[in-house]
Amino acid sequence: MSTDMDRRIPRSRWRSRRILIGGALVVGLGVVAYLGASFFGATQRSVRVPATSVTIDTVQRGVFHDLTPLRGKVVPHDIIFLDAEEGGQVQRVMARGGDMVTAGQPLLAFRNTELELDVLDREGRLVESITQLQSYEKQLEDSRLANEKAAVQIDYNIVRLGRAADRRRELSADGYIPVETSDQLRDELAYNVRLRPLQARTNAGEEALRLRQLPAIRAELVSLHKSLAITHGKLDNLVVKAPVSGQLASLIQNVGENHNRGDRLGEIVPNTGFKVTATVDEFYLGRVRVGQSADVDIDGRNWKLRAERVYPQVKDGVFTVDLAFEGPTPSGLRPGQAVEGKLSLGGDRPAVILPAGGFLERSGGDWVMVADAGGRFAERRRVKIGGRNAEQVEILSGLKPGDRVITSDYTGFEKVDRVNLAK
Repeated sequence: MSTDMDRRIPRSRWRSRRILIGGALVVGLGVVAYLGASFFGATQRSVRVPATSVTIDTVQRGVFHDLTPLRGKVVPHDIIFLDAEEGGQVQRVMARGGDMVTAGQPLLAFRNTELELDVLDREGRLVESITQLQSYEKQLEDSRLANEKAAVQIDYNIVRLGRAADRRRELSADGYIPVETSDQLRDELAYNVRLRPLQARTNAGEEALRLRQLPAIRAELVSLHKSLAITHGKLDNLVVKAPVSGQLASLIQNVGENHNRGDRLGEIVPNTGFKVTATVDEFYLGRVRVGQSADVDIDGRNWKLRAERVYPQVKDGVFTVDLAFEGPTPSGLRPGQAVEGKLSLGGDRPAVILPAGGFLERSGGDWVMVADAGGRFAERRRVKIGGRNAEQVEILSGLKPGDRVITSDYTGFEKVDRVNLAK
């Protein structure tokens, strides 16, 4: 064989490059496909549940009843608490829980020796202060009378000495009486005349001072007498009396017990009727107002009420509303009696509605699981709800009439986008 037939044929440079580029593209597309599948597979989170374990309801167009359920109890409209004003040792019990009492009726008597001694001491000091002020007031009055008497005496002396001087002037001129006697009368008259304005100025100054002091003295006397009455009243407070008429709901009964000032001794329910204290879900806190109407069922009969007080404090997911009966109060009510009803938050209105269910607790009404027409799966969808009550949810956006929604509990659905319904 010749050497010309055995020579190597060189490979085309373009052919090698094309193969390399093609291989790189294939690998790149494979990587992109793998990453895309991984990405979309990760974002489409799903869970598989039996179809019989969920409830599916259909969105409809209808009338939304803007109500919220009420669960409450009957309580007295007013409760008067009995607290120990002074305290001490229970000496006598004169009434028992359940008794009907009248205002001012004695219910309980305390014994407090320390208080009695303290009252006697304070009364003694107050009486002493009152006596001193009354004595000073009397001194001011005596001084006023003495000043007026001095002024009257001076006026009398001026008149008397003037007349005597006139009579003795002629006798002295005729030599019947000594001139010295006549001069003494004139000198004494001149002294009283000069003394009169001085006494008047003194009287005016002391009277002005007395008039300034008297209001303060009398005000202080009034205050001392009030303090004396209050001090003495502390002993009266050892007997606890009913402040109003009504039923004595409770009262301590053990003779010999010691109670401090301010301790709770019992309660009185006055004859002012009953009201209903109900709890409402915190979701409705911003929508409940004083004056809204409600209905409750008591012994198979419907009764109208009206909200009279809304307490904004939220505890355990609920807040409290006080409701008063409109018209007569039902007979036979018992404190603590449970009642159920509905509170009207507004008027009925046409709306797109969905039956209420357990889904609201987990989703908060922000999203729902919408089932396909065949009932094979359900996918997450964002929605916006308006009002809701125990039976209905008002749909503002995200759903339309005819959509089928899982309305049962969403436990386990919080982090998934799709629920596969197994037959």
